[in-house]
Amino acid sequence: MISIKVADVSEVAEARRRAAQMAELSGFSATDTGRVSLVATELATNIIKHGGGGEMLVGSYEEPSGSGIQLIALDKGRGISDLKASLADGYSSVGTAGNGLGAVFRQSHSVDVASWPGLGTAILARLEQGTPPKHKNPRSSTWGAVGVPKPGEEVCGDSWSLADTESTRTLIVADGLGHGPDASDAAVQAIRVFHRHKDHQLATLLDYIHGGLRATRGAAVSIARIDRVNERVTFAGLGNVAGVIVAADGTTKNMVPMAGTAGHNARKINAFDYPFSGGLVILYSDGLSSSWSLNRYAGIARMHPTLIAAVLYRDYARRNDDATVLVSSGAVSQ
Repeated sequence: MISIKVADVSEVAEARRRAAQMAELSGFSATDTGRVSLVATELATNIIKHGGGGEMLVGSYEEPSGSGIQLIALDKGRGISDLKASLADGYSSVGTAGNGLGAVFRQSHSVDVASWPGLGTAILARLEQGTPPKHKNPRSSTWGAVGVPKPGEEVCGDSWSLADTESTRTLIVADGLGHGPDASDAAVQAIRVFHRHKDHQLATLLDYIHGGLRATRGAAVSIARIDRVNERVTFAGLGNVAGVIVAADGTTKNMVPMAGTAGHNARKINAFDYPFSGGLVILYSDGLSSSWSLNRYAGIARMHPTLIAAVLYRDYARRNDDATVLVSSGAVSQ
């Protein structure tokens, strides 16, 4: 995803331009691109008016329920006190025309909002090709991710993916050493090897990835497999991609990776099992501080996983490294 700073009215146009550019590159028609531009404009304007400035993430998404462009508006303002009223056209808390969130909702195929008094707001708007439905059906996404390059870099040196079977979901985050194109090449190669050997046991799978990265600069790689039938998560990692289980009651369990670098140095690779009866599994690169907790965000575990990832990025990204957060619920199918 690309990050666009939105701290001044003059930066709204850049957010609109970058969003429209991504829509065009994704094959959107002129009409559909216009909708993306409108939503980007409204979200960026709201960030300034109501959040005192913030950031917009723009990227594409693809999942069984649909594919298209996603815009994520992030601010650390006062939050939305009355979300239902805010979604209505004509509502305003600052004395303006009040077309913002209502227009975003109307022009998007799906909209999800997370907001807490004093902790700011995160809004996820997803747009597909074609006219949006008048009545939005809640999306049942069980995973989501945010991956953002280090400031000043054009490509992200991290990569992520997942693979589902009838009873399992396997997640991976790879963090190429350093930044820029070479780090990205290593991370992308890790994902290629992952999909080639995804049906193996995790220790074997990670060993394949280790061998497949020898011609690259190497990467930190962690893999987690959610097994719904046996109520466990199996985890294997090399380097500093962290894994955390967030139980339904909010308690957390860190899954610790082993020292090493996939492609360069690794002692015997082991996988470890952890009990899991529901909740969230989160993998994240070291562009995110490890000091986070979801307990400060009431009800966040029930929100769209992409919004969970975005809120963690907003509040805990180090801002001097690539940052990737991958979130999955205990469910393993859409």
